[in-house]
Amino acid sequence: MRLPAVLARLICLGVLVAPSLALPTSPTVEKRTSGSLVTIAPKANTCAGAPFPKECKTADEAAPFINQSFRTYGITTPGEAAAVLSTMAFETDDFRFNINHVPGVPGQGTRNMQSPQFNMMYAQSLKLTAGGSDPSAVLGQLTANPQYDFGSGAWFLTTQCSGMIRAGLKTGSLAGWQAYITECLHTTATPDRQAYWERAAKVMGVSST
Repeated sequence: MRLPAVLARLICLGVLVAPSLALPTSPTVEKRTSGSLVTIAPKANTCAGAPFPKECKTADEAAPFINQSFRTYGITTPGEAAAVLSTMAFETDDFRFNINHVPGVPGQGTRNMQSPQFNMMYAQSLKLTAGGSDPSAVLGQLTANPQYDFGSGAWFLTTQCSGMIRAGLKTGSLAGWQAYITECLHTTATPDRQAYWERAAKVMGVSST
């Protein structure tokens, strides 16, 4: 069976490696994955000097968990992948922290920097109940496991954004990305945030319009 062009490109970039396809990983693929993340998040080449060293992850450390999240939640298009990657990199200053320190909202965090209410929903979807209704305890469970920590972006897109938003991202258009930011993330499409998306879109081979 011939792979669809989009899926083949994702695999080539090392952003998607579906276990069901039994595709072998190689040093070249892993190197390109890390290299791609550093292009999107330049400071992710090292954790030296990070303000919260215990929270920081380099591109090499982040890549496998991002790959896994795309497999788990079925992110298979370059446009959606670029949106998730750019959001996580922007929100965490290139994967340097996973807890909201300024202004310090209790329970806000993960690599998607989700609000406490979404972290509660995310934890419930993972059947994590030890944190109860304590936002900080729930966040602690999520950030303690890199798979859950880096999985939040893909989970949010696939469970909290409408089909229309996802369809817009798949087109690779600037308008589609802006709608994702303003209508699903409910924040502002600032120039700094857009710069992350443009880098991610270029890495993923998305043609923005």
